[in-house]
Amino acid sequence: MLKNKNLIDIFNQKFNSSPTHLIIAPGRVNLIGEHTDYNEGFVLPIAIDRYITITMRPRQDRMVNVYSMDFDQSVKIDLSRLSPGKPHWSEYIKGVAWSLQSDGHILCGWDALISSEIPIGAGLSSSAAIEMASARSFTISTKIAWDPMSMALLAQKAENQWVGVNCGIMDQLACSASKKIHALFLDCRTLEMKFTPLPPGIAIVVMDTATRRGLRESRYNERRAECEQAAILLNVKSLRDIDETDFENLSSKLSGTLKKRVRHVISENKRTFQVATYLKEGNATAVGHLLNESHASLRDDYQVSSDELDLIVSIAQEQNACYGARMTGAGFGGCAIAMVIESEVQEFTEMIAKKYKQASNLETLTYVCSATDGVHTQLL
Repeated sequence: MLKNKNLIDIFNQKFNSSPTHLIIAPGRVNLIGEHTDYNEGFVLPIAIDRYITITMRPRQDRMVNVYSMDFDQSVKIDLSRLSPGKPHWSEYIKGVAWSLQSDGHILCGWDALISSEIPIGAGLSSSAAIEMASARSFTISTKIAWDPMSMALLAQKAENQWVGVNCGIMDQLACSASKKIHALFLDCRTLEMKFTPLPPGIAIVVMDTATRRGLRESRYNERRAECEQAAILLNVKSLRDIDETDFENLSSKLSGTLKKRVRHVISENKRTFQVATYLKEGNATAVGHLLNESHASLRDDYQVSSDELDLIVSIAQEQNACYGARMTGAGFGGCAIAMVIESEVQEFTEMIAKKYKQASNLETLTYVCSATDGVHTQLL
């Protein structure tokens, strides 16, 4: 992250005034509970210490003027004349504005720099981070009380209905409400949250395969539609309502493909509960076994992995320092995670980079992550 002085200087150059606030929104990794959120199941993410920052100053009118340092692009958004455009980073800001206004808020604009250290399309929720940072900016400029839950729901609405990705609530809530040194155990139906402490002596390593997917163009929405179809055939509100016994008795109603999808959701919900329990007990070995099982299920039953994800996960699982590893995020590219003995993390990351390069001819980046707080602000 750039130092505050550098951001202030650049803001002054772009807008001929001084910024008043720094908005810091984290990315997230999901330890376990993948593709269960939109099935009203259970997830266990952490916010990570990789951030999108918005350096901003409120305006009195209804214009949002934003300069992206990463894309070297400026965008002007008239809050009185919002309309969807082609896929672009500014659509997330526009979508959040539309969602807040549809909730009855008359918004004021802001001037801002945006910078990011979250890789785009890697499964680390750069989209949720910019949504939550934008929501926080609007609450400051319009003097709206900040509530992590309600703002996460409005940001999810923006991604669903404006951007066109039928995501669940996990990403936005992890970015808005997470707690340092804890994982967030979330019931995606009731939205009940519990914070689970992470045991000492472990590191969470994010391994970037250097491959990307676009959620709107990927099979993410197809998987969600398959789950909704299976729920209708099983006569339940969502797949969260099916357990292993129900599945054995009712699976004859499903095609082979839908059986696989349902089996993943059932088993992943069960693993998420187990991981939360083992984390509290400090049993990293048991957690690691469940991470490995999760990857196999995502690869074989949910079919959202890729050759590169399978490769980097298998390399990680072979290392003595690794308790367990799996793909994370929507899949079809992006990142995997590994739970690693903290004292051996440097050797582990060096080995991953070496062996992945040898096998794929791709360069991987690894991020040793700490669990951090959700979106927060600094006065400048």
